[in-house]
Amino acid sequence: MAGRTGRRPGGQDTREQILAAAREVFAQRGYDRATIRQIATTAGVDPALVHHYFDTKEKLFAATVNFPMDPAEFVPRALAGPVEGAGERLVRTFLAVWDSPVGAAGVALLRSAVSSELAARLLREFLTTQILRRAMATLRVDPSEAAWRSSLIASQISGLGLTRYILKVEPLASLPPEAVVAAIGPTIQRYLTGDLPPTPADQGDIQPDMPGSGLNKS
Repeated sequence: MAGRTGRRPGGQDTREQILAAAREVFAQRGYDRATIRQIATTAGVDPALVHHYFDTKEKLFAATVNFPMDPAEFVPRALAGPVEGAGERLVRTFLAVWDSPVGAAGVALLRSAVSSELAARLLREFLTTQILRRAMATLRVDPSEAAWRSSLIASQISGLGLTRYILKVEPLASLPPEAVVAAIGPTIQRYLTGDLPPTPADQGDIQPDMPGSGLNKS
């Protein structure tokens, strides 16, 4: 009797099959252009199974990169309050995540991004679309400046994680969190709200695809 054909039913390895397909699709197409249907097709499952295991595309993306916290929760919480202190609050939140029991997943993510181009693309996409885009929207940053400010913040935050938790360069690696906040928070604040040099003209044609594009200026 011929075997059954069609979509793969749910099973023990279905979740990992979906995650593997999601990594491929997110890396190739980016978060915005990837769809649940494309991921399901790549995994050989029904789209309903993707929703069953991961509920939404956002949650699937977070599971794909194994990010330790939900950006939809911690970004608004970190930026709640006067805009003048947003930089310090953002640094304090990242340190709280990295220094907590779930921080090991964040460190592992950074390590993978350093050694794997696929992991680097996924982390870059996650950082820009899920974290920095939310930050720019919460602070109502001018869309024409959002990409420039986001990239500068990413350089500081990723550099902090790499230097403090992977390379463990002293004395930064051993400083109390509040000392790190006091040292780096003002730099993040400047990137968020301060005056910056003009964006390089040769990057103008890529700005519409960067995080924050389409936000409404307050």
